[in-house]
Amino acid sequence: MADGTTRYVALLRGVNVGATRLAMADLRRLVTDLGHEEVKTYLQSGNVVFTGRTAETAKVARGIERALADELGLDVPVLVRTGAELTAVTAGSPYADRQDDPTRLLVAFLSAPPAKTRVGALTVPAGENVEYTVAGREIHLHFPDGGYGRSKFTNAYLEKQLGVVATSRNWKSVCALRDLATG
Repeated sequence: MADGTTRYVALLRGVNVGATRLAMADLRRLVTDLGHEEVKTYLQSGNVVFTGRTAETAKVARGIERALADELGLDVPVLVRTGAELTAVTAGSPYADRQDDPTRLLVAFLSAPPAKTRVGALTVPAGENVEYTVAGREIHLHFPDGGYGRSKFTNAYLEKQLGVVATSRNWKSVCALRDLATG
């Protein structure tokens, strides 16, 4: 990596899982056109790893959001973390050492740390077995019985309860993105 650059991971909310369709080739082109380098996408769900010179992740996220809106007509929230931040997220998981199945572990990435009062009021929907730990701009999620796909403890639920944008990735994806961003 060149001096003064940082590896970033941009996580797009709700891409290719509902009505919002985005080709990863278009995402790579858009991020490259913003002046970023070494641009790679991971899977088809709006994950892009790249090198940039901007110091603020919020500024990087806003730039990608504006480009998506201006060039492709998409209103997509974008959350950005550095490779170092992703390394800290994986190292700080309270559940990784207790679970062998990476599909039962997720991280919900948040646009900002939620208010402490909202975190204190956050509850798991009745009848669901979910463990969670809020750590700054992330929520570590553990579904011991599986079933995230059937859970009501979703991004939309978290956004409503916490008042911030949320986008989740399973543990395998989080670790793969960390590796792409750091290695």
